[in-house]
Amino acid sequence: MADASLTDEEILAQIPAARAREQAARRRGHRARSARYDRASGRVVVELSSGILFAFPVSRIPALRRAAPARLAEVSVSGSGSTLSWERLDVDLSVAGLLLSAVDPAERVRHLASLAGQTRSAAKAAAARENGRRGGRPRKVATAAIPAA
Repeated sequence: MADASLTDEEILAQIPAARAREQAARRRGHRARSARYDRASGRVVVELSSGILFAFPVSRIPALRRAAPARLAEVSVSGSGSTLSWERLDVDLSVAGLLLSAVDPAERVRHLASLAGQTRSAAKAAAARENGRRGGRPRKVATAAIPAA
């Protein structure tokens, strides 16, 4: 395997694009703006940069389940807004991971497959052209309805 180390110049050249991606993610609402522990409901409430609020019960997170309310109230949001942290509990949770965990696994797969299908690349375009030369996708054949017994 080739050495993947980068020079300082290469790293510095990548910083503007990384900052632009981060700003775009923040504009789309994919980052946490704030988080707090709501003792009455036993939930952590997170506000995203889009203004959307979501909450999750601490009982669903094994690392937080037995923590004292005073420790749970010490939640902080990382500078990038991508992580919730409880420093004294040594717990860090991904905001994206928390959001994804709230969605049915089959639905996640369907959504990710849909996004993958929208991906454009030279390899995908070449494969589509080759498939077209071979006659394209086979046509669906209508099946006759089978009468109920």
